Amino acid sequence: MTTDVVTDRAPAGTSAAPGRARRRRRWLTQVGWRHVVGVLAVVFSLFPIVFVVSAAFNPLGTLSSTNLAPTNGLSLANFTELFNRTAFGSWFLNSMMIALTASAASVFLSALAAYAFSRMRFRGRRVGLLSLLLIQMFPQFLAIVAIFMIFTTVSEYWPPIGFNSAGGLMLVYLGGALGVNTWLMKGFFDTLPKELDESATMDGASHAQVFFRIILPLAAPILAVAGLLSFITTINEFLIANVFLTDTGSKTLAVGMYGLLEGTERNSNFGIFAAGTLLTAIPTVLVFQFLQRYIVSGLTSGAVKG
Repeated sequence: MTTDVVTDRAPAGTSAAPGRARRRRRWLTQVGWRHVVGVLAVVFSLFPIVFVVSAAFNPLGTLSSTNLAPTNGLSLANFTELFNRTAFGSWFLNSMMIALTASAASVFLSALAAYAFSRMRFRGRRVGLLSLLLIQMFPQFLAIVAIFMIFTTVSEYWPPIGFNSAGGLMLVYLGGALGVNTWLMKGFFDTLPKELDESATMDGASHAQVFFRIILPLAAPILAVAGLLSFITTINEFLIANVFLTDTGSKTLAVGMYGLLEGTERNSNFGIFAAGTLLTAIPTVLVFQFLQRYIVSGLTSGAVKG
């Protein structure tokens, strides 16, 4: 008995090049183009970062002498000039204090509001939620004239929370962040089983005990996300801070750094500005690295309920 064996091998004397060419074309059409797009996206995103790093270490410190790749050597002169010629240290401390305090207060108050909207049923609940959503449709700087008039009066009677004060600026930031964070946290709280609240209530726990001992530990991911978003928004905010802060010692990083590029000094101060930009990015990167394990779960867990 004979058995015919069928194989996929090419006959002797024929070339396997056509098969390899087909596999190469298939890889390019199905997978390869994604690598090309990814490389282009990385180059596009890294271009401004590389340019700023090159400008920060450029010993000449001017915009006209800055190239993508350093051609004049590397120097720390721009960092030295930044601290000697400006109040960068004061700006940095002001920004950190305002951003951290405003973010923490915003997260805490938003968590309280989100817990009430998620777990309790009361008159005006739906209207309150829709009002928060409607208000967020309008940018906060549209109300800058009204806010300026209000704080003009506030500064006369309560200077500690008026112009050129961190307290007054944080109050404005809190008003703009509560709506977004409340909606974000409410969606997450809706995913937590209500049986946890009911069982704790049956054991004699109050609403405050349920919130602080049960809900908050479980809501750590969304608290981290809301805190990170609030921190980034606050530390980068410029328009409102530029109106409220006029004294050199009370300025934040965004306002102080903008002053370096005003008028005709844009070219000569660009190296100092780039050095300050690199130092300004450090807190945001550190906060992001510290909270990154919560970010994905916090953003996706509350996305299916509203």
